[in-house]
Amino acid sequence: MFLKDEDQKFVKDRLSAMTQKVKIIHFTQSIECSYCRESRQLLEELILLSDKLSLEVVNFQIDKDVVAKYNIDKIPATILIPEDESNPGIRFFGIPSGYEFQSLLEDIIDVSSCNHGFSDDVLREIQAIDKTVHIQVFVTPTCPYCPAAVRTAHRLALANKHITADMVEATEFPHLAQKYAVSGVPKSIINETSSLEGAVPEQMFIDKINDVIKN
Repeated sequence: MFLKDEDQKFVKDRLSAMTQKVKIIHFTQSIECSYCRESRQLLEELILLSDKLSLEVVNFQIDKDVVAKYNIDKIPATILIPEDESNPGIRFFGIPSGYEFQSLLEDIIDVSSCNHGFSDDVLREIQAIDKTVHIQVFVTPTCPYCPAAVRTAHRLALANKHITADMVEATEFPHLAQKYAVSGVPKSIINETSSLEGAVPEQMFIDKINDVIKN
């Protein structure tokens, strides 16, 4: 069991802030997948703590249509789908454990209420982004600064349908960490061409995205 009694009470209280239902779709397989079993177990424990949460488990090898629909290219993968069945582009690759479990909780609440938390001025700037943006935030479960970067990226995705934001657990996907020269976390990769290191302020994140899509 991942969630101890005191953890369950905290999570249940936090999830009481949900206003609408959220479906968690989890992509997994039973063999040749590090942390797939643990990720599924964590999510199965989580959904028991709110009647507004549900879990759909997708076999990465068999359910090709669903995998293609959500453009999932590696596992374990977890996405959050609001009650209207839209896809806000919030994705977790690897187990959302340690500090990243808090990111998952806060994302669920945001998706439930469709609340990205940006001011009106900042939101106008975000919604002016009209090109496809893919953000990958590399993290480790023991990094206390990583959730801030993940949350900023996921809130950007919630605010603009052109943005997809991934949490990528670096130790579970070492080939990607090597590809993007991840020597420290958090490190955010934008559209394969640019990067940000550290938990930067949201405006710096937005400025970097605008720089990338203009070039």
